[in-house]
Amino acid sequence: MQTGENEQALRKILDMTRLISIALLVIHFYYYGYTLFAELGFTSKFSDRILKNIYRTSLFSYFHKSKLLVLLLVIISLLGAKGRKDEKLKLKTALYFILAGLFLYFGSFFILWMKSKNLAVFVLYIFVTSLGYLLVISGGTLLSRIITRTLNGKDIFNKENETFPQEERLLQNEYSINLPAEYHLRDKVRKSWINIINPFRGLLVCGSPGSGKSYFVIRHIITQHISKGFTMFVYDFKFDDLTKITYNAYLKFRHLYAVQPKFFVINFDDLNRCHRCNPLEPSSMTGITDAAESARTILLGLNREWIKKQGDFFVESPINFLTAVIWYLKKHNNGEFCTLPHVIELMQLEYHNLFSLLRSEKEIEVLINPFVSAFQNEASEQLEGQIASAKIAMSRLSSPQLYYVLCGNDFSLDINNPLEPKIICMGNNPQKIQTYGAVLSLFINRLIKQVNQKDKLKSSLIFDEFPTVYLNNIDSLIATARSNKVATCLGIQDLSQLKKDYGREQADVVMNITGNIISGQVSGDTAKQLSERFGKIMQDRESLSINNSDTSISRSRQLESAVPASKISSLSSGEFVGMTADNPDCRIDLKTFHAQIINDHKSLQKETENYIDFPPVRTLNNTIVNRVYDQIKMDIQELVESEINAISEDHSRLHLLLKKKKT
Repeated sequence: MQTGENEQALRKILDMTRLISIALLVIHFYYYGYTLFAELGFTSKFSDRILKNIYRTSLFSYFHKSKLLVLLLVIISLLGAKGRKDEKLKLKTALYFILAGLFLYFGSFFILWMKSKNLAVFVLYIFVTSLGYLLVISGGTLLSRIITRTLNGKDIFNKENETFPQEERLLQNEYSINLPAEYHLRDKVRKSWINIINPFRGLLVCGSPGSGKSYFVIRHIITQHISKGFTMFVYDFKFDDLTKITYNAYLKFRHLYAVQPKFFVINFDDLNRCHRCNPLEPSSMTGITDAAESARTILLGLNREWIKKQGDFFVESPINFLTAVIWYLKKHNNGEFCTLPHVIELMQLEYHNLFSLLRSEKEIEVLINPFVSAFQNEASEQLEGQIASAKIAMSRLSSPQLYYVLCGNDFSLDINNPLEPKIICMGNNPQKIQTYGAVLSLFINRLIKQVNQKDKLKSSLIFDEFPTVYLNNIDSLIATARSNKVATCLGIQDLSQLKKDYGREQADVVMNITGNIISGQVSGDTAKQLSERFGKIMQDRESLSINNSDTSISRSRQLESAVPASKISSLSSGEFVGMTADNPDCRIDLKTFHAQIINDHKSLQKETENYIDFPPVRTLNNTIVNRVYDQIKMDIQELVESEINAISEDHSRLHLLLKKKKT
């Protein structure tokens, strides 16, 4: 009750019980020391009468009976004792007091047994017994001060409380990616499956270096999609890690395709194992917008800081200029010289010859007029600002190896063509990202244009270290390619890396538009954003309150993060969190997961040891490569001479010729 009357009454009862125990202990001393007390004159008829009545109760029928009754009353009095709680007080201390007290309390019998008629001995007996009695009471009091209920100290990181049920069914279809895993539910380890049943809604694979993105996730995407008849493009940043996996999966499963696909590799470091392909193939460019997108991709890939400055005058001007050059070569003689090497060489012409040629093509007249006006008005500083940045950037691509690969025509980029399906691997070199990345970005941009069309085969686009290439409008690819059965997998290390290379807005769009996400160890804003995306679960909470007389424990259930950011920051290699997307015909209630992906390491190691290297495509030497390089330069010289002569001989076009400005 709030008045506290019951508590006061209980205290009085306990005090009375302890007082009775003390009285019984005094009577015990009086009874067994009666002879000594009589000699000292401490007896009376009244006390003798009381002692006789007590004796009749058989309380003293044997020596320890009265002492046991005293101890029982002490224990009863201690049951309701409430002392000030002490967190530092341990059970051991209280037990030591109690055991020492019991030893003295009952062991004092041997003192009395030796010389029972000696006054000094009996006084010692009383002292030792009383000391034992007091020690028992002290130990019992200490027990009441110990915090008997503590918070769970075994799960200090709250791991068990943050576990939740996950999908344990294997859900498969003709497009799915299924990864076996195991997860913790409370204190049990259970088997589960990460079912990406709709990869066309986009898949984002995050994880810091060494978290296991390629080994635990991307390699299985490659092998499973090839086994299900997907055509495929793989961007292999660290060539040829993924290319080996892709090629051997192709050899293993190529017989399952209705039309057996062909395997191609783009690799600028080893030309003997590289196919040739022209990303500016004229037949694949149906309008000048294709040329404009290609120009934007190349220049933004070469100048990553321009990505955040799109729309600025000195960014858009070089893009328009490069667009005009590409479209001119596309229209000239049915695109005979419409290749990136020819574009680079044509851009290096002197302005009066270059503008004279470009003015002859009516479709790019609007694009080239600002440059012609600046040239005619001798605004050399403005002209250099508009064009020189493009020329300098493109000149970095001028090398015999790149020219050789980019002017060939071994295959086209329509990988999901039902008549000619393909599997293409494109390798980069981490030491030459600035150069190779821009060219590969152009390949990818042109490939996506041809892949993202109706009535084509199902295809899979896999980008390892996606931020190292520039893909314009990647968000529209993920959003629109779903209906055309194009599955996109983007591998990144961290969201901050994507923001650095693509800008904050584009990075946020990519992060939010992907329907499936698998993340290894990441930290910072990426971990926080993922934690918010995974939502909250109901978790148990306990709080302990200590006051002068008691402890109180309150329990509650409240929504907390299913996977906190701190946990995402400390994931082990092979341990992943994420969320999957479902289909209307296959609902998944448990979309979020936090599990360890299971790999059969021995079989994978054995499989890797038996891998077959991609065979050489041709045998080359520097003479052949340099001959192609020189031929491209000659092609442009001949084109300029023939076209300038043709314009000068045609009176209707004579006005197009520009005179060289005097320096």
